[in-house]
Amino acid sequence: MATQTKHDMNLIELMEQFGDEEKCRLYLEHLRWPDGMACPRCGSVKCYYTSTRKTWECDSCGYHYSVTSGTMLHDTHLPLQKWIVAVYLMVESRKGISALQLKRTLNVAYKTAWYLCHRVRASMETAFPLPLKGIVEVDETFIGGEVKGRGRGYKGNKAVVIGAVQRGGKIVLQVISSRDRKTLHQFIKENIHDDTEAIFTDEWPPYKGIADENTRHETVNHSAEEWVRGEVHTNSIEGVWGLFKRSIMGSYHQLSIKHLDAYLDELEWRFNNRDNPFLFRDTLLGLLRDGNLPYKILTN
Repeated sequence: MATQTKHDMNLIELMEQFGDEEKCRLYLEHLRWPDGMACPRCGSVKCYYTSTRKTWECDSCGYHYSVTSGTMLHDTHLPLQKWIVAVYLMVESRKGISALQLKRTLNVAYKTAWYLCHRVRASMETAFPLPLKGIVEVDETFIGGEVKGRGRGYKGNKAVVIGAVQRGGKIVLQVISSRDRKTLHQFIKENIHDDTEAIFTDEWPPYKGIADENTRHETVNHSAEEWVRGEVHTNSIEGVWGLFKRSIMGSYHQLSIKHLDAYLDELEWRFNNRDNPFLFRDTLLGLLRDGNLPYKILTN
């Protein structure tokens, strides 16, 4: 039986550790500057806190700043407590949490909750030193609702998403323009190690030719009701698609194709950090590491 990862944060600890704005500020400052306070503009460590303005001032260049300056939290009018609760809910919800649910939970406007969710998603970056290797499953799926008057096979309103999962490891998900040979082979070349032992796919013809002297390619014929043949199957990546589609139906209900990549990044981040006990902390670090995401960029 697999050992369940013990996370560094639970709801009770969240309430105790982040009971007021001052506690939140001090925690985020420690995350951003673990080796001591430093001016984000000039790097000077000669700085002091002004309690009246609740900001730091650099003694070298005179810059006034706070823990949110130059980060994804910059110019926010939300209390830090609400940011922290939102991050916790997003990383702990296996199928995600909708902006509408955050609106009710945090008691904020829907627009505020929607913008907050997208800024958190933008900070979720999956980073790993090497492409996928070992045994890798690859598959594509269509994302998009049904169109009235069209059959279930209609694809005109749907986006194509491709995914790869390393057995027992990480996933890579991406929106692609086409299921043609060039696109599929390019995705595999960019995300799967050249020395990969095997790549398993379904029988879709454009996958032909992905094998080489280091990597074998085997398929299962879904059209002939073949789902598993020994170790050859695509059940792992299909499980990821099932999770994502349940997220759409059960949590998001609907999502814009324009922002589909962001929702995939969120799923990728949670999945690839499923054994990371510091997922909550690392997501907050992402918010402090990245620059702000203007609202107009999301809506234009």
